Amino acid sequence: MSYAIEAQNLAVAYGELRAVDGVDFHVGYGEVVSLLGPNGAGKTTAVETLLGFRSPTSGNARVHGLDPVRDHQEVVLRTGALLQRGGVWFPMSPVQVLRLTSSYYQAPRDVNELLDLLDLRRCAKTPWRRLSGGEQQRTLLALALLGRPKALLLDEPTTAVDPEGRQVIRDLIKNERDRGCALLITTHELSEAERVADRVVVMNRGHIVVQGTLDELSGSPEMILEVSSPIDPTALSAVLSCAVTLDGPLQLRCDTASSPEKISLVTSYLNSVNVSMTSLRTRASLEERYLELIGNENSEVRS
Repeated sequence: MSYAIEAQNLAVAYGELRAVDGVDFHVGYGEVVSLLGPNGAGKTTAVETLLGFRSPTSGNARVHGLDPVRDHQEVVLRTGALLQRGGVWFPMSPVQVLRLTSSYYQAPRDVNELLDLLDLRRCAKTPWRRLSGGEQQRTLLALALLGRPKALLLDEPTTAVDPEGRQVIRDLIKNERDRGCALLITTHELSEAERVADRVVVMNRGHIVVQGTLDELSGSPEMILEVSSPIDPTALSAVLSCAVTLDGPLQLRCDTASSPEKISLVTSYLNSVNVSMTSLRTRASLEERYLELIGNENSEVRS
């Protein structure tokens, strides 16, 4: 099967440091994959290697089936990118840099369309140095879209973006996926990944910890309760006939699938101790699973 973006046993070393250490993942056309991990996990290095800005130490990087170093020009023409390192010459405005860059493509998207799409009309003639962080980020995203790319590699696209701008970017990601574009997105904002990703890849210390769909990563069904006042997990465990652990003073994790019977038992018990249930979830959030996975791995390294 041919993928839009693929890393095969990809490794990138800086001297003794293996920033990317034998990773395998792929992104299909019409799919959004979020690449997650703490600072120093190797996410940005992996993206820069896939774009041909770094050469692999070993393994293979492919974009549209092409070698991004050997076939760099073809990859660039067919791929949009937003990187953390980069910007615009500070006297230029969004409309100026978009018009200049559009001249590099044979059939670019309309500049006015992109200004409207990314809500840049109000600042279209403002010099780069006077733009807010979110306006600069949205201008860079507009540049990534100019060439009608078949793949987008976006490194922290919502950095410094306000809530309204984030919704603009979420809608854009959905629209690009729907038209068949492949999107690889790195982010520290797990709530954003949970909103837009079809699959996630979690990296730490240069290698992949786990990858899969959100349902696959969220683990087995369970009941996660938030309550108005602290309660005794041992007593609730006896009521539900399952293990109950505290995730915090007001959050409990019950090792059982949710059902009307179980919810009724919980409600009755909470009423008996004059406590209210403020929320109920049936699976761990992406953030909870991420912190658990990274924490377990870091503990193993320390031990």
